Amino acid sequence: MSDIRTQALACRDAATAIAALDNNARRLLLLDMAQAVDSQTDTILAANEKDMAQAAAKGVQGAMLDRLRLDAGRVATIANAVREVADLPDPVGQVTRRDQLPNGLAIERVRIPLGVITMIYEARPNVTADAAALCLKAGNAVILRGGSEALHSNTAIAAALHAALQKHGIPAAAVTLVEDLRRETMVELLQLADIIDLAIPRGGEGLIRFVTEHARVPVIKHYKGVCHLYVDKAADLALALDLLIDGKTSRPGVCNALETLLVHRDVAAEFLPKAAAALRQRGVELRGDERSREQVPDMAVASEDDYAAEFLDLILAIRVVDSADDAIAHIRRYGSDHTEVIATADQATADAFVHALRSAVVMVNASSRFSDGGELGLGSEIGISTTRLHAYGPMGAESLTIERFVVRGEGQVRHPQSRA
Repeated sequence: MSDIRTQALACRDAATAIAALDNNARRLLLLDMAQAVDSQTDTILAANEKDMAQAAAKGVQGAMLDRLRLDAGRVATIANAVREVADLPDPVGQVTRRDQLPNGLAIERVRIPLGVITMIYEARPNVTADAAALCLKAGNAVILRGGSEALHSNTAIAAALHAALQKHGIPAAAVTLVEDLRRETMVELLQLADIIDLAIPRGGEGLIRFVTEHARVPVIKHYKGVCHLYVDKAADLALALDLLIDGKTSRPGVCNALETLLVHRDVAAEFLPKAAAALRQRGVELRGDERSREQVPDMAVASEDDYAAEFLDLILAIRVVDSADDAIAHIRRYGSDHTEVIATADQATADAFVHALRSAVVMVNASSRFSDGGELGLGSEIGISTTRLHAYGPMGAESLTIERFVVRGEGQVRHPQSRA
C-alpha cells in the first residue's frame, strides 16, 4: 500500500472522530487551535522566512510572493479567522426542510459532513489553518497538500493545529499535511475516489486545470477571477472612483481584484481622465480601446487578450460601452463567473445587471474586494466556486456539508398488497 493511500485511510478514520463531536466540542477545539497558532507565532514566522528566502532565490515575485509572505499581523489574522469559524452557527445536523406527507411520513432534509476533503493549494500558508478550521467545523477531516514554496510555513502551522488536536484526544490525521510533494503523489491522491469525497484546488489556473484533468473525485473549480466594474451613465462618479481604486489597488494580486473597467459613453469624458489620474498615482498601467484613448490619449492600446486576462498586478483593461446591455455582453464574453460590479443610481439598471449575469457574486455599488468568505459573513472561506455544483461562490463551513433525507414513519409501506 502506498504512503499516500495509508495517510488518506488514516484521515478517513479520523473523520469519524470529528463527526462524533458535538458543536461545543468542535468549537472548543477550534478555539484551542487559534490559541496554538498565536502561541507559535515566532516559530511560524521563522519558518516563513525560510520559505521567503528560497522563493526569492528562485525568482518568485509579485502576487505569488505576496501570498506567501507572513508577518505578525497576518499570523494574528489567521488565528482570528479560526476563532471566527469556531463561533459560526453549527451546520451539522441542521434541518433545512420538514414536510408531512398524507400517508403520515415525516420527511426532513438534514445537513451532514461530506467526510474527507483534500485541499490542493500553493503559496498560501493561511489556507492551512483556514481549510482545517472550516473542515473541522463542518465535521470533516482534511488532507492538505500545499506547494513546495510554502512547505516550512505550512509545516509550522500544521504542528500548532496538531498540538490542539492532541489536547482534545483527536488523531492528528484529522488534519493531514502531505509532505511528499511529488506531482505523481498528488495525482495518486486525486484518484482515491474510494476515500476522498471532495477536492478543492486553490491557486493559479494551471494548478486547477491539472487537478481537474487528473482527479477521479469531485472537484470544486475556480480557474481565475476576471472581475469587472461597470460605471453606468447614472452612476455617482465619486462613488464609482472609490470602488475602482479599492477594487484595483488595495491588493491587486488576489482573485477578487478588478481587472477590467467598463464605462458608459455618456460619462466617459468626465470619469476616465479622473480615474486615469488616480490610478496612475497608485502605479496602475492602463490599457484601453480606441474610445477610452480618446479621453486618455497616452493610454496603452488594449489587446483582445487583455480583456480576458487575470493580471493579478497593477494593470487595468478599459473599454467604453454604449449601454448597460453592451457591458453585460462584454462580461458574458470575457468574464469568469467570479465577481461583477455595477456602479449606478438607477435601480432598474442595477436589477437588470444582477439578473442578466450568472456570476457567483454580483455587487451593486460595493467593492469587488467584498467577494470574500470572511467579508460575506462566512467567518473564512475554503475557496470560491465558479462551478455550479452544490456550492457556488465563496465557500464556508455550510458548503462543506451535504443534505440527506431522514424519513420517520410508523410502519408505512409503499405497496400494502405485498404484506405477508
